Amino acid sequence: MATRIVTLTTDFGGGDHFVGTMRGVILGVNPAVQVVDICNSVSSFDVLDGALTIAQAYSYFPAETIHLVVVDPGVGSARRPLLVTTSRHYFIAPDNGVLSLVMDREERVSVREITAKHYFLEPVSNTFHGRDIFAPCAGWLSKGVEPEKLGDEITDFMRFSLPKPKMTSEHTLKGAVLKVDKFGNLITNLTPENAPAVFAPEAKMKITVGQGALSEIHTSYAQGKPGELFGVLNSMGFLEIACNRGPAAQAAKAGRGTEVLVEF
Repeated sequence: MATRIVTLTTDFGGGDHFVGTMRGVILGVNPAVQVVDICNSVSSFDVLDGALTIAQAYSYFPAETIHLVVVDPGVGSARRPLLVTTSRHYFIAPDNGVLSLVMDREERVSVREITAKHYFLEPVSNTFHGRDIFAPCAGWLSKGVEPEKLGDEITDFMRFSLPKPKMTSEHTLKGAVLKVDKFGNLITNLTPENAPAVFAPEAKMKITVGQGALSEIHTSYAQGKPGELFGVLNSMGFLEIACNRGPAAQAAKAGRGTEVLVEF
């Protein structure tokens, strides 16, 4: 068997032992596995941020990769641990919708509730299922344990959709900011698929977000003037409101959830 890869996407950060402990558990089960961090700086308790993060990264990994996603504000509650299988990848995560965007992108999805407790670490903590449930199951899966041995398929799992922009009048489109990235860029929910008029060549419009306004969509960050707000289609496929070498969020006094108004 080729060396398997397990990725980590969590909100645990780097200042505590959590990520290192999970790595240790995975390697304790399968010392031959390769553990790769996608991101351990997901906003705390932010399931949508976790969903966006894993959805943008997973497809760039080799087939048979196991993606461990632990953004789990419901840890210790009745929420279930899940194993999700797609045509090329595996995902282990809590049943809180954090894999919703992955499921939107995949045609074939099998979802299982992980119930095989003999693969867990005992005793199971009520506050650290990443260590005691998710990590060991990822390790055993990487070692060749078949998915069906971890639990039965279910259909009543949690799932949500991204909010979609809406036309509020003949010439006005309303969207929202989904995320503020590390550079202060505002990631909106506008895409060429759900808002083609925004990306049309020579489109004439005014975009208002927070206390900022813009009318230009550039093809790169370098095209923007210093201090100027502008739009750019980012690598995630969303309209991003940016500021050349500056935080657009600060310039516009805007953040996640802020309304984005496009007037044509």
